[in-house]
Amino acid sequence: MVSVDMGSITETLFESEMFGHVKGAFTDAKEDRSGKFETAHKGTLFLDEIGNLSLQSQAKLLSALQNRYIVRIGSNRQIPTDIRLICATNCILPARVSEGLFREDLLYRINTIQIEVPPLRDRVDDIPVLAFHFIRSYSEKYNKPAKKINTQALEKLSNYQWPGNIRELQHSIEKAVILSDSAVLGLSDFSFNTASKGVPGNDNTTLEEMEKKLIAESIKRHDNNLSVVASKLGITRQTLYNKLKKYDL
Repeated sequence: MVSVDMGSITETLFESEMFGHVKGAFTDAKEDRSGKFETAHKGTLFLDEIGNLSLQSQAKLLSALQNRYIVRIGSNRQIPTDIRLICATNCILPARVSEGLFREDLLYRINTIQIEVPPLRDRVDDIPVLAFHFIRSYSEKYNKPAKKINTQALEKLSNYQWPGNIRELQHSIEKAVILSDSAVLGLSDFSFNTASKGVPGNDNTTLEEMEKKLIAESIKRHDNNLSVVASKLGITRQTLYNKLKKYDL
């Protein structure tokens, strides 16, 4: 499956990202590049947050879906595409159609089978399963010993309303894994700002503070071997040096 977060693609980048380009099509096009449609040929293309696409990008997407071919930027060759399309959105698309923000013809084109997923607060039984998954995933990502979570913390997660749904849960678990020095996540590792409706990132800990602590812990764990630290963090040595200077480590 090829996955694309449509909410993060600007109108300028949409065509290159989705349809690809040929060498020399624009300043930074130093080689031919396949787009997401080509990559997903004979497979599945998942478009997340499709409701955030601009009207101009919606028109280009509709054309590709109806014609079943794409043309790379800088080329005039039609490339056939055969994909299974799955879209997701947290918007009410018929309402956005009424507001003139989403094309009605595109909605009809993509709305063959509709599955409504209830908010996380209505799927309490899913919370422990998702929590265990994210804990395992982020423990591996940040090279932390495999962590567990105690019953009290799980109850706290289950009783929270999660206005940000799974993304908010994912962010909360990631932050807890990064900041906790314990092998078991507990109540104190999860704090929610109810006044701000629990939107991720609205507590007092910034991403920069999290990154600084992660780098410091990695340096300590690997006995100041900066080559190993950079490798474990997935960054270059120069990037690591820049961050050490930035955080005065």
